[in-house]
Amino acid sequence: MRIKNFFFPSIIFGIITSCTQKVNLDQQIPQTDSAIKESFIDTALDQKTKKDWTASDITLTKDLLYDKHTLDDEYPYQDTVRSFQFDKIKEQLAFIESFQEEASTFAVLQNHRNKNGEAPLVEQFHRNAYTRISDSLGVERYQSVPLYAIDKTETPVLYGRDGALVKVLIPSDTSDYIKVKGVSFEGTWQIPKRYVESLGDTVTFHKVAFVDVKNQNILTTERSSSGNWTIRSMNPATSGQHKPPYAQETPVGLFVIQQKKTKMYYYADGTTKIAGYAPYASRFTNGAYIHGVPTNDPKGAIIENSWSLGTVPRSHMCVRNASSHAKFIYDWTTTNQALVVVID
Repeated sequence: MRIKNFFFPSIIFGIITSCTQKVNLDQQIPQTDSAIKESFIDTALDQKTKKDWTASDITLTKDLLYDKHTLDDEYPYQDTVRSFQFDKIKEQLAFIESFQEEASTFAVLQNHRNKNGEAPLVEQFHRNAYTRISDSLGVERYQSVPLYAIDKTETPVLYGRDGALVKVLIPSDTSDYIKVKGVSFEGTWQIPKRYVESLGDTVTFHKVAFVDVKNQNILTTERSSSGNWTIRSMNPATSGQHKPPYAQETPVGLFVIQQKKTKMYYYADGTTKIAGYAPYASRFTNGAYIHGVPTNDPKGAIIENSWSLGTVPRSHMCVRNASSHAKFIYDWTTTNQALVVVID
């Protein structure tokens, strides 16, 4: 099995049935063999009718809720032109529509600061530029979740990033493991239950923030009751830089907003001394937050804007915004019900 750096998987659709056809699981599942029953449920879920969403199916219009520091669709930057990558945004919105087509129990992988225990060593690992252990795809062990092949729980194959979204396939009350299908990444895996936080079967993801690490901008979108997607803001942003041993890139992928802090205090590099805070911080993976302009004084006033926003990566992994835009996202989203998609 191969995971594409925890971004969007190729979607494999099963046999298409009539839109009015219903699968009665209770009547058709053999009751004498739990393994047969589990296999049948997987097959039945795959066979349920789903629309093959593409970018051309997405209607994207503008109706800004936040209109400060707004960027045009294309705008000059130094001796070139930057833009919002609407083609990629529509592709990912089509993917988001597709994975929500069928009734599912969603869950988020969680291991911020290894709170659920350090993940075991994977089969193939190496030490990266930060001297930390990574899997064969470059995903770090620290703050990540072990992904085990089905029925093989001796050694994990890969790591799943904190904040990654999955679908729960077969909940089990007796096993220490839970079977999931990746949404933020490819494949079907077994994961120790302590790393998996269920979001239930009623959650819908209708608010999405797109962070573009290539063009250093951020765009927020919201799905309306009519099924169209509306742009709510278009702003400059500054993402994480590759600068060992402290600063890291903002990882590309799809993540769930898991936590919010009105003030996210941070240490000076290499110390445990609080150097300042970033206002209105919304955490989506590991230590990566969407937040306002950092204030290098723990008791200082909030700074609204910075000349560095929208220029080049400068952060430690986070995504900096104008502080009022960070507050907009903080207020606009609901924890565990909104997504952050990082594109390049």
